[in-house]
Amino acid sequence: MMTTTMSMSMSKSRRRLVVMSDGVIVSKEEAPPIKEFLEGNGGGAYTTTRTHNNSDSLLFWDRHFHRLSHDVHLLSNQAPHLLLSSSHSPPPPHIIQLPPTWQPTLHASLSKLFSFAFNNHNHPSHSDSELAITTLVTATASSSSSGSSSSYILNVHLHLDSYVPPAFGVPAHLALAGYGRPLPAAAAKYSLWVRNRSILQNLRPPSVTELLLSNDGHHILEGSITNFFVVSRKKRDSDDGKAMHDFGNKYPFEVQTAPISDGVLPGIIRQLVLEVCRSEGIPIREIAPSWSEREIWEEAFITNSLRLLQHVDSIQVPTDWQSAHSKTWKDISWTKKQFLGKPGMITTIILEKIMDKAILEGYPISNICAW
Repeated sequence: MMTTTMSMSMSKSRRRLVVMSDGVIVSKEEAPPIKEFLEGNGGGAYTTTRTHNNSDSLLFWDRHFHRLSHDVHLLSNQAPHLLLSSSHSPPPPHIIQLPPTWQPTLHASLSKLFSFAFNNHNHPSHSDSELAITTLVTATASSSSSGSSSSYILNVHLHLDSYVPPAFGVPAHLALAGYGRPLPAAAAKYSLWVRNRSILQNLRPPSVTELLLSNDGHHILEGSITNFFVVSRKKRDSDDGKAMHDFGNKYPFEVQTAPISDGVLPGIIRQLVLEVCRSEGIPIREIAPSWSEREIWEEAFITNSLRLLQHVDSIQVPTDWQSAHSKTWKDISWTKKQFLGKPGMITTIILEKIMDKAILEGYPISNICAW
């Protein structure tokens, strides 16, 4: 059995819509922002994507759907408590399986929501405005008549909101502030991580737009909601067998990002960056960028499914990593790496190729409404 709950916010009238589990669409004065939506539903696996070209298509939907299915299976196997919508629910006695109706149910819900929104003139009013779509899957214990837990119901929640992607050229400012994702569930995107991110906010300087994670204050893993990449000049002794592709040293540099084995999230756009580098002959190594080597970093960028790819203008790191977590940002002494202030050549090439893939792999909204 599956239930579906959805909420959305449109930029034109600021009206929120909620589709209840019985399919009834109601209007509300206030719909929860995405942070409250994820926290309010307890645990669960989720994925976020957005529309493209003024809500003409849904970005990389097939990839997101398959990643979400994978995450539900991973969590049910390795950390089932992270799927439960209530902390008071008993832990699942076995792996929670996605039912065969999973895909048709989700697609029918998306179809109903998009059709209602567009037919009621709730389409975003600005040409640069898109829709952000978050799909959250939770598990709820279903008790038998004797009161003992016998099965689990999967609930699908969809949250839609207006979103204006940052223009290419608008930089990100980063600060290293927190520890990496806890194992064994690090490879899955789950909603309880949102609460962990909130703890880091005391370490965020006002000008910083994203927080970076590290387990030792030296090797950078990822951002709190992004994957992190640097474009580094090659060291003469860097040919250590870790290079994925160097293509005859066509370029005097390499792209670096932490490997999945370090506990980083296998983001959709992260995978696309790897694919683009391979196809374009850009050397890339899956290795956590080392802060001690920042002097040979030429470019840096972060990725996720909303902003796609955003170049980095500055990175700051606490001079004393061990004591930083007991302080606020005002009490921390920072070391800073400054970049050129504009997207670099490699960052630009990778983004252009990802945008090409976005067109090829975009799922037309008209097809969704026709489901």
